[in-house]
Amino acid sequence: MTSEEFTIRTQKLDEIRSQGIDPYPHLFKPNARNLNLHELYEGQPVGTSEEALEKKTPSYKIAGRLVLFRAMGKNAFGQIQDGTGKIQIMFNRDKTTVKGLTSEEPALKWIEKKLDLGDWIGVEGHLFRTQKGELTLLVEEATLLSKSLHSLPDKHAGLSDKETRYRRRWLDLIANDEVKHCFESRSHILRAIRNFLHERDFIEVETPVLQKVYGGAEARPFTTKLNALDQEMFLRISLEPPLKKLIVGGLEKIFEIGKVFRNEGIDRNHNPEFTLLEAYAAFYDYNDMMVLIETLFERLALETFGTTQVPAKIPGTEEIVHLEMKAPWKRMMMKEAVEVYGGFKVDQMSDDEIRKTLLNSGHMEPDDVRHLSRGLLIAALFEVFAEPMLIQPHHITDHPIETTPFAKLHRNPEEKARGIVERFESFILRGEIANSYTELNDPVLQKSLLLGQAERLEKGDDEASPYDEEFVEAIEQGMPPTGGIGIGIDRVIMLFTGSPSIRDVLFFPWMK
Repeated sequence: MTSEEFTIRTQKLDEIRSQGIDPYPHLFKPNARNLNLHELYEGQPVGTSEEALEKKTPSYKIAGRLVLFRAMGKNAFGQIQDGTGKIQIMFNRDKTTVKGLTSEEPALKWIEKKLDLGDWIGVEGHLFRTQKGELTLLVEEATLLSKSLHSLPDKHAGLSDKETRYRRRWLDLIANDEVKHCFESRSHILRAIRNFLHERDFIEVETPVLQKVYGGAEARPFTTKLNALDQEMFLRISLEPPLKKLIVGGLEKIFEIGKVFRNEGIDRNHNPEFTLLEAYAAFYDYNDMMVLIETLFERLALETFGTTQVPAKIPGTEEIVHLEMKAPWKRMMMKEAVEVYGGFKVDQMSDDEIRKTLLNSGHMEPDDVRHLSRGLLIAALFEVFAEPMLIQPHHITDHPIETTPFAKLHRNPEEKARGIVERFESFILRGEIANSYTELNDPVLQKSLLLGQAERLEKGDDEASPYDEEFVEAIEQGMPPTGGIGIGIDRVIMLFTGSPSIRDVLFFPWMK
């Protein structure tokens, strides 16, 4: 239903057009930004309003959205907001004109009647300071740049409803400066990550989003159809398989930052599409990748906060902690973490004892554990009893082989015999922030593990992956010893901006 406000503003739009004024001109070129002016004249004399009226003060041309307006006799004061911040402007009955206005109606009266909060305007004039010291631009000429047909959020209540904020992110950005700052920080962090990797001779590559065969993670895919070939296709769930093909091809240090898609649940840490960083380096192993990750996070902390200590709130509590990002981070084997934080010596427990422990925890149901292999039982034990204790940065190393078909078996013969692979996950604030392997490059074992995945898929496990014959052929061509990492970029942004939900760091999160 059309609101009364919309109707009134639409009528004003028609009246403006009828006066020969273009309410949506093609171009306006500001020569300054609001923040720049505040910084340039901070603590500096500018001049009085009388001097501005006499054109004796600095002149500028700026633009922004009108967010405040109040008439005061022969003057009217307002605020305009550009991408850097707000600045006060003053319209004067005798000095201000409106571009394109040819009627005899006084410009100030036209501004009071035709402009609304939310309109974009360009203004040109002279700076001065009010008696209270506020930097202000006396407007000599005002240009309507874009008539807004909807009202802004209430200036006192703001925009607090999360549903509205996420669905209408443009309003959220207009109303909440901290939201804009969060997304500016996202851009800065992405740039810092790229710079960090480029400095270490990684090259950025791009691989297909549409794939004939999905793989590289355990997740349900989104399906679509390529009409030109009458072929079912999948949105990628991982960047891993094509990137490893490039390692086989001789690109020794590569990374990609891109969207991946998993048809799974939505919560504070998960969105069906999210941004993933994957990097691979020939002649690295998972130990090298631990150093790479902790060094990267140390750099991000220094660039964001000027210190390696990052303030954060522990999820589910109001407790504030300072996360120490300085390398090296604490490193623990998965079984060691279960013993230290859960009190269980895994090697002394039978499979049934682990199942009973998991059931007694209240976190799992009988159907959840009945068919789990020993390796997956150990992983579940870690998830229930150890993971919630991992507040400060940890690398949890040496996982059971069942957790991934892409990691190399452990170089220690005893661990290898137990089915342990050279994999680690990095945890901060009770959540996984990165995943890494010494990559499997044995084509015979790789084929066997992928066939096992395909068999699970045929038996109804919809998070298993189909057999990827082309990927196996690439590994058969010969892949050098390689280390790889995957980092959830959105979770990194959450960490460094103090955001409690992934929805706060995505411009347009998925909503029901």
